[in-house]
Amino acid sequence: MENSMRPAPPFMAASAAARQRFSWGFAAVMLAVGLLHSMSELQQYRAGGGQHPWEPFLWELSSTLLTALLAPLIYRLHARSRRQQGWLPSLGLHLAGALGYTLLHVTGMFGLRFAVYAVAGVSYEPGHPADILLYEAGKDLVSYGFIVGLCHGLQLHEASRQREQDLLRLQTELAEARLNRLAEQIQPHFLFNTLNLISSVMYEDVPRADRIVCDLATLLRQALTAQENSRHTLAAELALVRPYLAIMQARFGERLQVQVDVEEAASVCLLPSLLLIAPVENAITHDVAHSAGLVQVRVSAAVREGRLCLQVANSGRAPERSERPGSVGLSNTRERLRVLYGDAARVRLSADGAGGSLLEIELPEQRA
Repeated sequence: MENSMRPAPPFMAASAAARQRFSWGFAAVMLAVGLLHSMSELQQYRAGGGQHPWEPFLWELSSTLLTALLAPLIYRLHARSRRQQGWLPSLGLHLAGALGYTLLHVTGMFGLRFAVYAVAGVSYEPGHPADILLYEAGKDLVSYGFIVGLCHGLQLHEASRQREQDLLRLQTELAEARLNRLAEQIQPHFLFNTLNLISSVMYEDVPRADRIVCDLATLLRQALTAQENSRHTLAAELALVRPYLAIMQARFGERLQVQVDVEEAASVCLLPSLLLIAPVENAITHDVAHSAGLVQVRVSAAVREGRLCLQVANSGRAPERSERPGSVGLSNTRERLRVLYGDAARVRLSADGAGGSLLEIELPEQRA
């Protein structure tokens, strides 16, 4: 059964949103670190008689900018190192990565500084390249190790989330398979009973059998429509129930009286497809068939305090038969609702005190 009304799994959108939030957060943190270092350097710069207050900001922000740009490469390198067989290949990969990070960081940082100094028309003499590389290498190794540790934590977190997503996907697929199995039990159940009904009256009353066949055609047409979605509105569910009730009235005649009382607010609420067919069928085929007198069957629905309240009541026999082993009626209904709603759904079957039965179903209110 196709579930076209089911929303996309939330973890997919959440993962993309989380990555976007992390990217902005990382950029904000790197900018804050660069500004804090710049303010600290500015104090020393002024104490040393510096003439250009923007220089400390250039020095520190150029370093943090290159670090931020190279961090994603380190993240990918660490992910690759975790896939290596043994710690020696992983260590070798990180040694090469640390060397490459140092060279790229120093080259890019000083290249940016020279460009800004040239535009500003200010002389810049940082020292001999070998001395610069040796001085920056020590700091860059510490930075590389810190970034690798951060990347390792992030990748462990992502792996944990991926396991949770896989588990959620498996649980969703299992729930869908169980719902399909339950729905497949319901559909032939009432169909076979209806065909038996047609067979029982076709030789006694041809016009009545013809009307039943027409109602059955309507019922099957609506059932095929219901198969396209695992959930539909209560109004769509009643479009299935009413032809079935017409078939049953054709069978039992004046012995069966039917009343459908549904509030307008309830008719647009969503519920599992074919939810009411089995309870209505049980109320009629078991109660009316075993009662010599008039039996009234009432289907009602209302919305109360954010919950859809459904009732199937009949004035026939008490409902002990609905709990019998192997029944596809009440037990099937309970299982479907448990899979879909967990503890948020409630099903209760009781005697009404006058020899009849009352089935009450409560679901969370969900509108189409």
